[in-house]
This record gives sequence, C-alpha cells and structure tokens, in this order.
Amino acid sequence: MSEGSLELKKKIVKKGNLPAHVAIIMDGNGRWAKRRGLPRTAGHKAGVKTVKRIVRAAGDLGISILTLFTFSRENWKRPRYEVSAIMKLLYETTKREINELDENNVRLITTGRIEELPAEEKEILENAKNRTKDNTGLILNLALNYGGRTEILDAVKEFALDVKERKLEPNDLDEKTFSEYLYTKDLPDPDLLIRTSGEMRISNFLLWQTSYTELYVTNVLWPNFAVKDFYQAIWDYQNRERRFGKI
Repeated sequence: MSEGSLELKKKIVKKGNLPAHVAIIMDGNGRWAKRRGLPRTAGHKAGVKTVKRIVRAAGDLGISILTLFTFSRENWKRPRYEVSAIMKLLYETTKREINELDENNVRLITTGRIEELPAEEKEILENAKNRTKDNTGLILNLALNYGGRTEILDAVKEFALDVKERKLEPNDLDEKTFSEYLYTKDLPDPDLLIRTSGEMRISNFLLWQTSYTELYVTNVLWPNFAVKDFYQAIWDYQNRERRFGKI
C-alpha cells in the first residue's frame, strides 16, 4: 500500500463515521479491455482482481456490508460467448476464493433471481453461502441476475398473494412492510453507492433501497479502481452531511 493510501486510511479511521453498507456498480471492464486491444472477457478477468482487493479493504476498514452489482438481468442480452465467460469466471472465482473468504470471516450472500442461474454456478454459490453462513465479519453481497424493477415487481406480487390469501389487507402496505418483501429485506439500505467509469446513472440497481443513499461517481474504470480510490470514496462520504430530506 502506498504512503498516500496509508495516510488516507488513518484519516478515515480517525474520522469514525464509516458507512455501514457500501454498494458498488462495477463499470468499465469492457472499455478497459477495448483501450488495450483485448477482448471484453479480459476486462472481466481484470475486474475480478479489483473485487478481491476492495473486499479486503472493506473488511479491513470495518465496513459491515459490501454489495457488488455483479450481473444484471439485462446482461443476458450480451453476446452468448461473453455471458458464458462471465458465468465461468463467477464459478471459478468463487471456487478459488472461498477458502480465503472463510478464513477472513467473510459471509457470502446473494441478491437476485439466483434460481435462474445455470445449475453449476448456482450450486457452487449455494455451497459457498452455506460454508460461510456463520461468519461474523464483512457481509459480501453479490447482486446476481438482479434488476431493481424486477425486484419491486416480485415484491408487489408477493404482497398481492398475501392479500389474496387474507394474510394482510391492502391498507397494511406501507414503506416498512413493502421493504420486507424485497430481496434485501434482511439488510439495511446502502449508505454509500459508488459507481466507476463515470456514467451518471444507477442502471436499475437497488432502486427502492437507494432513495437516500449518498452517490459517488468516479471516472476510474473498474479494473483500475485501487484501494486508494475506494478510500477516497469513503472519505468523501465521511465529509458529507446527510439530511434525509430535513433541513
């Protein structure tokens, strides 16, 4: 770690008001590869290395939850070879890194329609989740086959079914009740959402949960996103005043 990173880390620790839940839209793998004349799949492989160092940094700082937008429902529309490569990379990375995650007390969970993933990828993920379910350190939440609008529609359908079965009345629906039907019902809303690559949108990610989340956008492409960049996002968050609509 560079001297600058160490100094920034010391300032962050001293400041103290860390975000409990950080979410990241990991964008820029394809552009990183294109600028180097490489296939897009090379960008995804480079992005995995970034995931590893940011997971370590988050756990080291004492962040409670790190949610990574790993694969969206819209990503299925990409070329078949790229989707297959991403799924294979997900399988191989989870299998390779699970020992380190477990040794570092990281608990792996997933958010999204996991049941629709290919059988092999789904099995390795479920095994990893079961192996780490009792860990008490950083919660690493992978948003897979995830879409914010789909999540909201799924929640509406579940609530409607409960009304149909007379478990609830329509007037029972409020924000708290609705949140209990979301995929993330067991997690607090993100305090900080980081987006790499400079795109100024949230891309159908955690639409309900990010209503009052602090946004941080950097032009750095995900494979180039260093620990110092992560620290800078945390430091920026620490120096904001969160008002939640109040004065």
